[in-house]
Amino acid sequence: MAEQDKPLLIKRYASRRLYNTETSDYVTLEDIAGFIREGREVQIVDLKTGDDLTRQYLLQIIAEHESRGENVLPVNVLNDLVRSYMVPGGGVMPQFLQSSFDMLRESQSKMMENMSAMNPMAKMPGFEAMKAQQEAFLKAMTGGIGAAGWTGGASGEEKSEDGEDLDDIKKQLAELQEKLSKMK
Repeated sequence: MAEQDKPLLIKRYASRRLYNTETSDYVTLEDIAGFIREGREVQIVDLKTGDDLTRQYLLQIIAEHESRGENVLPVNVLNDLVRSYMVPGGGVMPQFLQSSFDMLRESQSKMMENMSAMNPMAKMPGFEAMKAQQEAFLKAMTGGIGAAGWTGGASGEEKSEDGEDLDDIKKQLAELQEKLSKMK
């Protein structure tokens, strides 16, 4: 398993200090939030008991951002979360939220693939830099949700959903561009 695929292990000492086991230094909640924004999974455990404290600390990160005036979640969503835990059978909300975030990540990934695969500008010099800027913009606009899932493009051998070869589509686009340039 690659180093980035394993969760980053953070140990909480009795003094409540958080210790990054990879870099052998102490970290803050803001550092942990940064690791997560970069797409890294994090696991926080109590050194003495071995209890998993990840959920508790993730909620604390969200609460701290909210207390600074950063509206992480709209009030109506927070109300719905509280309501969902107060009613019998309220366990549906976590699965719904997880499915929603999974769909969002998948949509972002497909959008980035489509921007690369179907774009005749992909052969132009500097296109990779422009694509990186678009990815950074999308990441900024969505708060980094799904950043780890972005693939950045498709190979020329992949098939599109309706079975057409991407090379054929690229050829057709090139022909259309040539016709348009002749019309000018």
